[in-house]
Amino acid sequence: MFNRRTFLKSGLTTGAAALPLASALDALHLAFAAAAEETAPNAATNLAPRLMGLPARLAPVDPAAESWLQRVRRVGQSNMTEHDPAVMNIEEWADYWHGCQTDIVFISVTGILAFYPSKVKFHRHGKFLNGRDFFGECVAAAKKRGMRVVARMSPDLNWGDALEAHPEWAMRNSDGSVQFNGEEPRLFRTCMFSTYMDDYVPAIMREVNALYDVDCFYTNGWPPLGSLPECHCAICAKLPPANTVAYWHAFNDRLFELWQKYDAIAKEKKPDSFFFANLGGNIHAGPNLDRLGKIAAWFQGDNQGRTNEDPAVWGCTLHGRVCNAVLDGKFAANVTAAYSTGEVAWRNAAKNPAETKMWLNETLASGLTPYYHFIGSEDGFGEDRRWQKVGADYFRWSAKHDAHFRVRRSIANIGVVMGQSTQLLYHGPSTARSHTYMRETTHGMYETLLTGRFAFDYAHEDRLDPEHLSKYRALLLPNIAMLSDRQCDQIRDFVRRGGSIMASFETGLYDENLKSRTDFALADLLGISKAGEVVGTNGNAYYARLERPHAILDGFADTNWLPGAQNRVPLKPVRDAVLTVVPGFVRYPPELAYPPVSHTVQPAVVLRETGSSRIAYFPGDIERTFWLTGHGDLLRLMHNTIRWITEDERVVHVDGPGFVEMFAWETNPGYAVHLLNYTSPNAHHGWMQSVYPLGPQTVSLKLPPGVRAKSVELLCAEQSVPFHSEGQLLRFTIPSVADYEVAAVTIS
Repeated sequence: MFNRRTFLKSGLTTGAAALPLASALDALHLAFAAAAEETAPNAATNLAPRLMGLPARLAPVDPAAESWLQRVRRVGQSNMTEHDPAVMNIEEWADYWHGCQTDIVFISVTGILAFYPSKVKFHRHGKFLNGRDFFGECVAAAKKRGMRVVARMSPDLNWGDALEAHPEWAMRNSDGSVQFNGEEPRLFRTCMFSTYMDDYVPAIMREVNALYDVDCFYTNGWPPLGSLPECHCAICAKLPPANTVAYWHAFNDRLFELWQKYDAIAKEKKPDSFFFANLGGNIHAGPNLDRLGKIAAWFQGDNQGRTNEDPAVWGCTLHGRVCNAVLDGKFAANVTAAYSTGEVAWRNAAKNPAETKMWLNETLASGLTPYYHFIGSEDGFGEDRRWQKVGADYFRWSAKHDAHFRVRRSIANIGVVMGQSTQLLYHGPSTARSHTYMRETTHGMYETLLTGRFAFDYAHEDRLDPEHLSKYRALLLPNIAMLSDRQCDQIRDFVRRGGSIMASFETGLYDENLKSRTDFALADLLGISKAGEVVGTNGNAYYARLERPHAILDGFADTNWLPGAQNRVPLKPVRDAVLTVVPGFVRYPPELAYPPVSHTVQPAVVLRETGSSRIAYFPGDIERTFWLTGHGDLLRLMHNTIRWITEDERVVHVDGPGFVEMFAWETNPGYAVHLLNYTSPNAHHGWMQSVYPLGPQTVSLKLPPGVRAKSVELLCAEQSVPFHSEGQLLRFTIPSVADYEVAAVTIS
């Protein structure tokens, strides 16, 4: 990790005098290289992993059997403003997106302001529309160039005249007052349980279907992004309390009722049309993603850029892994905002090109379809046109290599259980409900896997059956607090079939209804028993005393203690503990900063082996504590433990310097290994300012029997590289990585 110590070691400051800027930047770059070496693969053991053979390849795809949606590779949107009908050059707009080799464009219908002469009551015409069929002209221009059209609607807000006529359409506060939009108080927030969604939205859809040749319908602003709505209108007052399990079920039932209703309306004109909706929030999304994956034709990710809540650069790839867990290969896209996202936003100004490009890189690397987006103004392209070249160059480059970006399946061998109900409803050891706790846990686990260069997928909590889990050597359960008895039985079955487990903190201490259990639901599997309620930190967090040598302690020397987590569940003693708890104590005043009890029999980790399965349980919230602190001991301990439970078996191994996220996919031509270079001071905050190139990366793959490599091409460098085959083992070296590289292996 890059921290104050590595910063000082780099020589950025010498005494009171600062280095010149150029020297400082060079030193900073060297510091990141040193930090990367500290957390590089196998840093603890310096042993090469064991490469597993890749699974037999899937049957080839018949392109003639694919739907039009499966052939979409690039998505564009100039989000239209009320002023655009007065000034926008439609031909220039259409030429830009067509010139980018865009397959489909979003065009605004809305619901707040009509972009066509709508006759639906309360569908207000924009003040610059003046009877013009702006939407229809845009549809015609796109179709003339062979691009398909998404009819974009916004059902989340409406105006005062609609509120006066239909007060029942509004979301209400607990005191009965109307919920208005925070930025534009003339607009009220509409309730998804009201007839607004049953009558008004279908009326617009049917009108558009009658008048225009659109290919599908989309709603922006609904469902809510990353959280559940809280409304106290007369309808919602009859529902279970907000942010409860019962409310989540009611929310999902209503959501899927409307989704299927809108989808049926979309198909009234064309059977291959469909409806889809805005689906931000990734791992903590509001809709049940298992149910959604079964019916959604298009999974639309609204993760447009980084925020203060999610400052890590990998926000887009996290979404891609979520899609891979629930969609079974169906279409998914993520929208990249070319405009300036963040706590302080400039909706009409371009963000740093390096940040925009990285978000697009992540989209492709994680198996998603890139979708590029800006806000129109003045001539429809905005006063700030810097975004245009970034998008055009990227789309044209990706079009050259479409075959290698159409992924078939991930070849990862580690599954991270995605506890969606825990993400939404569990609040951690505090009493206030907050997504922050599990967001921190998620990022801590994610960074751990990235720095260890592990190939991993997400596995949705409702898809823990053998069909979905059989490919994995190990399952990781990062504080999956809410588990049903059925899910626990599925995890036990996974272990009986030879799989391994790493779990932490309150995993399984609550059932699917968030009802507390007296002991861990997986106590028998993990070999643990609860001895008390959660213990937090007051001053110093607890420590873990090293009791005996073990592989998870490789690389630790000259210490009797390791840092523990911020919170822990006390456990009853176990035999032959590897680490035991040194209870926390004050850190100030320093005279009292010593442990009143320096040796206990409470385990700080529990390790078991049963048959070919290995099981590890940490009673502390270790992943989250790592995210909060960046402490290298916690990182090493988790890396070692993941290597131990998997016996360091890998499907792909990439060795080299730098902070890198890796994806490995089976494709139609062969395989593709994607490397995203996050080695930058802005990996965890702000935007990427520039690229810190990496040196050689050595890649090893063990191909299936009978499969031979024909070529290895680097798609970003646009060059072929030599490779070496020894039996099934394929090795090659990527000479350097700027921000992104894709090694496309074509097989014979």
